[in-house]
Amino acid sequence: MRYPVFKSHFGQEMTAFCALHRLSGTDYLSQARLLSKFDDFLDGIDYSGSSLTRQVIDRFMQKQSHLAPRSRANRLCVVRQFCVYLNRQEPTCYVPERSRTLQSYAVFHPYIFSTGQVLNLMAQAMALPPAGSLRGFTLKTVYGLLFTTGLRINEALSLNLEDIHFNGLRLFIRRGKFRKERWVTITPSTAKAIQAYLNCRLRKFPASHADPLFVNRHGKRLSQASARKPFRKLLASCGMTPQSGRHPRLQDLRHSFAVERLLRWYREREDVNSLLPALATYMGHVNIASTQIYIHATPELMHEVYRRSLAYVATHIHMQGGTDDC
Repeated sequence: MRYPVFKSHFGQEMTAFCALHRLSGTDYLSQARLLSKFDDFLDGIDYSGSSLTRQVIDRFMQKQSHLAPRSRANRLCVVRQFCVYLNRQEPTCYVPERSRTLQSYAVFHPYIFSTGQVLNLMAQAMALPPAGSLRGFTLKTVYGLLFTTGLRINEALSLNLEDIHFNGLRLFIRRGKFRKERWVTITPSTAKAIQAYLNCRLRKFPASHADPLFVNRHGKRLSQASARKPFRKLLASCGMTPQSGRHPRLQDLRHSFAVERLLRWYREREDVNSLLPALATYMGHVNIASTQIYIHATPELMHEVYRRSLAYVATHIHMQGGTDDC
């Protein structure tokens, strides 16, 4: 992934700021990309002040009004961190209030895919042109892997052949968020699907263990753009229309995985609360709070919660010797 090049009047300070954060062991790439939006803004208005003012930061945030509340808050958070850094060198630099980053977010409802919808999506992907190419098979396998494992798209596309361990039914994630490595288990059916793709991929493009698993038509590592662009067209061909003005996103496959996992645990009568930390680790989250963002109250899930609650109440009353007497 290419690191942004800062070109505004504060470009040198932004470069030093990001380099400082990278010393902590994280690549700071996603935050640097958010900061580059502020850099583009400063460059666009040709701002050359000696320090950042409240007025210029407010103007920048007004330009972000088209974004979702959470996206705006993320951009302001990185800008605030940069302002804190500058303020240590130049006390006149304005630092936005911390509370401004804690805006109440609008309720966001991701599209929760059913297994049948994903199977239809994969079938449509397999038929993508050009005929005889690996493109359709690659996208079919990528989308299926995201749904069955909940991987982030960059994690899936960063997989190399050496990261696939069929004997242990697991994947090694080398490039997780914040450079965190982890193991992810897979089901036998998922392993079988990866093996089928791998057989075809190696026939077309022989490779070594260090080469990418998912490749484009030229045998190079598949990019995120190449996975995302066909996704919306495939959704339309499957009859999946926008909900509340929002198109289903590739990220929603990760949300769908989390909901499906909880639904299975409820149906298998597992202790869901005790298993949530395991789900957080599996999905590469630092804590359960991050995982809770992916848990959504679908009708199927609420039905299972209701059934379990009903069974608990009935058992609890019986154990205490409850009667039907009024």
